[in-house]
Amino acid sequence: MVKDLVRPGMVVWDIGANAGLFSFAAAGLGAQVVAIEPDTWLANLLHRSVLINRLPVTVLPAAVADKLGIRALHLSEQGRASNSLLGSGSAQTVITITLDWLLERFPAPQLVKIDVEGNESAVLSGAPNVLRTRPLLFCEVTQHHDDIAWLLGAAGYTLYAARERERHPLQRPSYDTLAVPQELQVPRASDETGKHCLPQ
Repeated sequence: MVKDLVRPGMVVWDIGANAGLFSFAAAGLGAQVVAIEPDTWLANLLHRSVLINRLPVTVLPAAVADKLGIRALHLSEQGRASNSLLGSGSAQTVITITLDWLLERFPAPQLVKIDVEGNESAVLSGAPNVLRTRPLLFCEVTQHHDDIAWLLGAAGYTLYAARERERHPLQRPSYDTLAVPQELQVPRASDETGKHCLPQ
């Protein structure tokens, strides 16, 4: 997906960066990356990786939601990749921000990747100003499919299954959704050689 969507000089926001696979792959292709990760242990790993690899990644230890505040980040027994603001059990206390708050402090993104374990509707609800800047969205959607379809449709986006080689518009988001502003051409998937096919 990074090969398909990222170009040198892009600003990329990685929401729910985990250990930074997407962030560092995007930075390696010449993007300027803002990596948002609420888990303090993972955020520290990201910081260390930035220092070691000297890549243009800014790490912000926070959770993204629909409003500013303080929340509990629940630590999943299935592994840290499944941590979530939703759920129960042991937790860390985290600060929550919105994508629009981020827009007031960082350059507008051309690509936003969202992987927030069920909280994606809240993340997008806190982003009306970001959506008006018309970034591509690469979003894992696991809940509130109809709400997200309505929100993105009203914002002028067309939805596609991100990992399909032949991308056709969807009525509802899939697990891995690519949301493209209606005025833009949909990026094509990489071919078998791994060569990207995004229109220049």
